[in-house]
Amino acid sequence: MEEQELHDGSGRKVWLEAALNGPWGPAKQPGIPVSIDGIIEEGVACAHAGAAIIHVHAYDVITGRQKDDWETYARIITGIRSRADAIVYPTIPFGGEGAITGTDGGRARFGHLEELARRGLLEWAAIDPGSTNITHWDQINRDEPGFVYTNPEQQVRHALGLARQYRFHPAYAIYEPGFLRLGAALHWRCGSPSPVYRFMFTSDYSFGFPPEDFALTAYLHLLDRLAPGAQWMLGGLGVDVLPLVPRTVMEGGHVRVGLEDQPFGCERSNAELVEAAADAIGRMGGALARAEDVRSTLNPQE
Repeated sequence: MEEQELHDGSGRKVWLEAALNGPWGPAKQPGIPVSIDGIIEEGVACAHAGAAIIHVHAYDVITGRQKDDWETYARIITGIRSRADAIVYPTIPFGGEGAITGTDGGRARFGHLEELARRGLLEWAAIDPGSTNITHWDQINRDEPGFVYTNPEQQVRHALGLARQYRFHPAYAIYEPGFLRLGAALHWRCGSPSPVYRFMFTSDYSFGFPPEDFALTAYLHLLDRLAPGAQWMLGGLGVDVLPLVPRTVMEGGHVRVGLEDQPFGCERSNAELVEAAADAIGRMGGALARAEDVRSTLNPQE
């Protein structure tokens, strides 16, 4: 890296998020933590390595399936926070009858978030403002269909209403440009606390954009038009985002890494991925933000 590149971050505080596991299960991503204790240990390790934000999926260790009950998430959140200051936030179910049809308005799907928020345990929450097909290239080669990641607008509005009521920040995963457009409009309409827009790049799936400069340019132009000044992050699924970290730091963005987002079969640990991202941020002159820095940026009046 050229010497000039090492100082473009100008000491700006960059948020670093670690996505520990995802919905994939250990069969597809063997290195992910599944047990409560395992998730806590990796969350603490990533926080100590520089991650101010930890994103988790809870599991049933017997079936190996995602389990979205508030009690499990509460144990994970409090377990990590008792040993490291970090913003720890849970995911939402991919499926289920209510999630697919939207007939319950989102009450069942987001019930665990509401209970965590009622108990003062929720600072951020995953709220994805749109729906898209998610298909791996290998599935296409096998003539095996992927699935539709479904987020009916009624459910998104319900979740944003919870965010407004309990004052937690929506973590928007922007799989397609339309997610950004709808998410910005619904934030304005629903009056939730400021969302964080995470641009979801991919190398292994057919949705959205590949991790290339033209794609980041397109997202930044759209964000400047629809949500000027909003906080944004680099992220994705089935992707290594490290090549885009230098520009992200220069453009004022933040970074997410972790085994949830890596291509299947990743041999690095979550802590190693955090360390590599921290090094890339530091080489650009950026400084790793602490959890209190993130909170003060998003909640300047507090």
